[in-house]
Amino acid sequence: MSRLRVAAVTGAGSGIGRELALACAREGMALALTDIEATALAETAALAGALGVPVISQVGDVGREQDVEAFAQACEAEYGGVDWLFNNAGVAVLGPAWLATADDWQWLWHVNVMGVAHGVRCFVPRMLARGTRAHVVNTASAAGLATLAGSGVYAATKHAVVAFSECLAHDLLQAGAPIGVSVLCPSLLPTGIHQSGRNRPAGLDRTVPPAAAYEERVRVGMAASPIGAAEVAALTLEAIHQQRFYVIPHAHTGASVERRMHRILDDFRAQHPPTAEGGPTAQP
Repeated sequence: MSRLRVAAVTGAGSGIGRELALACAREGMALALTDIEATALAETAALAGALGVPVISQVGDVGREQDVEAFAQACEAEYGGVDWLFNNAGVAVLGPAWLATADDWQWLWHVNVMGVAHGVRCFVPRMLARGTRAHVVNTASAAGLATLAGSGVYAATKHAVVAFSECLAHDLLQAGAPIGVSVLCPSLLPTGIHQSGRNRPAGLDRTVPPAAAYEERVRVGMAASPIGAAEVAALTLEAIHQQRFYVIPHAHTGASVERRMHRILDDFRAQHPPTAEGGPTAQP
């Protein structure tokens, strides 16, 4: 009897994380789920279990390496390893960049960046040791590819996730490892991330409430999204099967990325005018 493939999902209690878990269950994969919210995690585990696949779940904070290591050990003990890893947990704060507190920075870095870093550190060496085909998906955001007002701290962490994922892909390719990498960059859609302050640690509770305009922008953006978390999950699994790196579910993200790239290249060309041959100015 062949071994079931295994998917491990962080932030599995709601939103994209829950739908990733259910999408993997529909593919017949065994699941390992973790989230900081016990009740939400149990709900996802029950939904996935009803699809007839094995499920283990463990409450934990992805920003704590010991929690992620314990999760990885549980996966090894129960299933003998993980085939697909979804570093999905994330949180957000909004508001003008100059109002962001040190606590805002620490909290978002703790979850959005170190949560991904811990997932890679705890799972990828085990994947390498097994030597079989595997895949890592890191959830970033469209805010990791382009920027807008009021998202300074959030966008900074998500740009870090994109860059880290790109480097991870380079490193695995150079090592000749059979491990693919994708970075998921959704725009606003109906999830609970706008309410992520409910899980903010008590020791990091100093923040400036976001202006009403920023909150309203998020509400409008979520309500206007042409796709939901289930569609994002389906597109992500499609990207894994097709070995695509960038997963960009929202069509309008392309225009934002294009505007940003044009600004970068326009400023580059202003500083490095082309020569008669069409290349940048020759260096002395």
